[in-house]
Amino acid sequence: MAAKEPTYSEAQIAEKLKEFPGWWYEDGWIRRTYKTDGWPTTLMLVNAVGYVAEAAYHHPDLSVTWGRLIVKLQNHAAGGITDKDFELARKIEEAVLWRPKGGALEGTPNKFVRSGDPR
Repeated sequence: MAAKEPTYSEAQIAEKLKEFPGWWYEDGWIRRTYKTDGWPTTLMLVNAVGYVAEAAYHHPDLSVTWGRLIVKLQNHAAGGITDKDFELARKIEEAVLWRPKGGALEGTPNKFVRSGDPR
């Protein structure tokens, strides 16, 4: 049987979250809220997070409403927050907040997905 992955203490989590604006720790989970411009964009966001999570084979809990998605990460097998959670959080941020910067792609004119209030 493989050894259980090391988990971060609450103090270590707080320190590590300084690298993740908008993410916070609550009730054993690191969390992030994303706001969208409506239901179609929220569904696209859910699918984007789902794709990244399945590719990583580490799955967040999601709370979905009309214009908002809350992502919660925790490593159940390890019983806490591990490197898997932070690595997936970083990949989710890169994927869902990416916008073209110069070049041939002009980017959507819509509000689309934006970082939400930290809670």
